[in-house]
Amino acid sequence: MEDWTQTLGTTPLLLIAAAAIALILVLVIKFKLHAFLTLVLVALLTAFATGIPPGLILETAVGAFGSTLGSVALLIGLGAMLGKLVEHSGGARALADKLVEVFGEKRAPFGLGIASLIMGFPIFFDAGLVVMLPIIFAVARRVTGNNVLLYGIPAAGAFSVMHVFVPPHPGPVAATELYGADLGVVLLIGLLLAFPLWYLSAYLWGKRVGSKYVLPVPALFGDVDEDQPVNPPRVSTIIALLLLPLVLIFMNTGLDFLRAAGTVSEEAPWFPVLTAVGASPVALLISVLVALFVLGTRRGEHGTALEKVIDSSLGPVASVILITGAGGMFGGILRASGIGDALESSLDGIGLPVIFAAYLIAVVLRLAQGSATVALVTAAGLMAPAVAAGDFNSVQVAAVVLATAAGSVFAGHVNDSGFWLVGRLMGMDVKTTLKTWTVQQALESVVGFAIVLVIFYIA
Repeated sequence: MEDWTQTLGTTPLLLIAAAAIALILVLVIKFKLHAFLTLVLVALLTAFATGIPPGLILETAVGAFGSTLGSVALLIGLGAMLGKLVEHSGGARALADKLVEVFGEKRAPFGLGIASLIMGFPIFFDAGLVVMLPIIFAVARRVTGNNVLLYGIPAAGAFSVMHVFVPPHPGPVAATELYGADLGVVLLIGLLLAFPLWYLSAYLWGKRVGSKYVLPVPALFGDVDEDQPVNPPRVSTIIALLLLPLVLIFMNTGLDFLRAAGTVSEEAPWFPVLTAVGASPVALLISVLVALFVLGTRRGEHGTALEKVIDSSLGPVASVILITGAGGMFGGILRASGIGDALESSLDGIGLPVIFAAYLIAVVLRLAQGSATVALVTAAGLMAPAVAAGDFNSVQVAAVVLATAAGSVFAGHVNDSGFWLVGRLMGMDVKTTLKTWTVQQALESVVGFAIVLVIFYIA
């Protein structure tokens, strides 16, 4: 912290931080200003308010923006490409059909949920849900003739769990970058908690609401086979493609552990090669290139057709990438201003652990403005300096990342686009959506936080 921050004192810095968050909420909620513009504007205003010299403001803001996007943009863009290729090839539907076949019609909600968890690794929440819904509706009609929530809530909850807690989705990737966490550790913990979290907060809850609210299957889609490829890839192919980036990233994390333990030497000629291959952007790039060949060229798609598929995946994530970069800018300004150190000392003074503060701040932001991404990025940007100032190991930092992610999903309601997406696609009115989906999101948040809290304190 530089001299100019020390003259303000802890209380003024915390008041400026509170005012900055309040301004973000007012601009996004009341004035409907885009989150990217809001975060950039508030970051600059915060810099002036905390007394950072004008000559350093632009340098600090641009530097933080660029350093955040350096890795985040690659991960989000490549993850979107991989998900689009899986979706476009018909692999997503083939995987879902196979799992329903394996689990049987009676356990179809469980099978559809497992399929959604697997598909949710590379595919974003909204895209994955739209891809899965025709299959959900077809199974619901075949088994019960109605009761869409019994099948829909477990699947939608699975996509939500993966989107919120597991890289390479933008929220956990952005928080990982802002907190300076190890992406491999975050990925490992996220994958380990995904199934129990889904089972407790989505599958069991879906069975409960399915028995309480028996709703007919909406006539939203035509034939489930409509617009699907006639020669989808084999299920084993899709599973292998989804496992490829995980294996490469885990290999890198494993090498780091072995190096730290003294088992392997980084002086070995193969060490830097394997480390580069296991770096997250390179692992995803390799996976996309393999998917282009396996799901595209080998199945008869070439040149312009594949280019259009890849290009169509980037538009929807452009806004997320910019918002993430702006959140990094906001966090950089907070670090340079000394607000993070002030927050850390304040938390120590009132006895509120960093992991609780990160969760609660994300909850407040989520409830106030709706967007999980904005809540996660803003909370992580605010709390990152406090985490950096603490004495935490890599597992504990990863737990803070996932605790913030848990807060960002709490109780999505009418100001959340996902609320309307789930409610309208499943034929629910607002009241029913609040009683079913909003409660599911609250359960996912609380249960997820409880799990990562245990991990934090035993690490």
